[in-house]
Amino acid sequence: MVIPGIEVFLKNTPSWARGKRIGLLCNQASVDRGLRHSSFLIDEAFKGQLKAIFSPQHGLFSQKQDNMKESSHFFHEELGVPVFSLYSETRAPKDDALGLIDLLLIDLQDCGTRVYTYIWTMLLCLKACAKNDVSVAILDRPNPLGGVEVEGNILEKGLFSFVGIAEIPMRHGMTMGELSLFFRDAFSLDLELFVIRMEGWKREMYFDDTGLIWVLPSPNMPSFETAIVYPGQVLLEGTNISEGRGTTRPFLQFGAPFLRQKEIKKELGDFQGIVLRDHIFEPTFNKWQGKECYGFEIHVTDKRKFRPYRFTLAFLSAVNRIQKEDFSWLPPPYEYDFHNLPEDLIIGNKDVRKALERGTEIDGLEPILQGDERLFIEKRAPFLLY
Repeated sequence: MVIPGIEVFLKNTPSWARGKRIGLLCNQASVDRGLRHSSFLIDEAFKGQLKAIFSPQHGLFSQKQDNMKESSHFFHEELGVPVFSLYSETRAPKDDALGLIDLLLIDLQDCGTRVYTYIWTMLLCLKACAKNDVSVAILDRPNPLGGVEVEGNILEKGLFSFVGIAEIPMRHGMTMGELSLFFRDAFSLDLELFVIRMEGWKREMYFDDTGLIWVLPSPNMPSFETAIVYPGQVLLEGTNISEGRGTTRPFLQFGAPFLRQKEIKKELGDFQGIVLRDHIFEPTFNKWQGKECYGFEIHVTDKRKFRPYRFTLAFLSAVNRIQKEDFSWLPPPYEYDFHNLPEDLIIGNKDVRKALERGTEIDGLEPILQGDERLFIEKRAPFLLY
């Protein structure tokens, strides 16, 4: 059984936390093994010290759907503290909010994918805290996809946005604590930073190996199985193909009214670790709302063999070879970027997107992917804690 950072922190309270005015960045998935929320645990353990709560994209209760759906600031009546939304008119904490605290605790469940915005909320908090002389402690949690596999091209600096503000690949294989150390070094932050390590977590562990209960960290991440496919299926957000939003199986099912299933499936061939089943669905909101979509459902049979990023790249390439006249990339905006193609921000490399447009098969992209993966594995090595 893995013991998350919040429990380790409360079991062995460090001296640097005593007497400090505390802020907590969290959401509904910030719980201990008994599903008790971190905010109440901190308030109980540090009487009178919790002064502010900060929430990431989707809100404190993960109630807000989709991208660029902002959540509001409010006052938490039960805890008696303000809640500052970091997905509102700002994505970084403001100076006046940080003026209320001496120490920011960050307790968020990441999904192991570069475009999942919680790691970027963390980075913006690190930068703001460095500026305001506020200490930061990361209460570490498992990377649900494990800490071994790295997959994808490295994000290019020219395509930095709220779905990527550092040069990392789509599947980074690091915990939030490890990433915080990586970011502090990459941005040369003068910051007092502590990482409260988990107990019992090993790099080869996926989430279902930890003994922890999955609490959805965002509305369209309802299950661990969703997290497995997400590093690839998130690419569909930048296209006119539904990624399954508006259904009960987001990212696991995908398609469009125009998709020719048999031709696409034949072109794709077999992928290790999954069975691709023909499927028809009708989204209740988002792309193709109320329209029958012809597509597929991904059934994961071996999570360790499946390479989600390569799978969806191969799918998009196949669609461009077979149905180029029906397919399109969506226009801006995407995550507050009003200039770049959303797909360029998601993939993080325009050359890869252009190769997909030409119908380049996945083997033709391997030199970029494998080269960047080897480079990142070397770059991340000094910051690994487990």
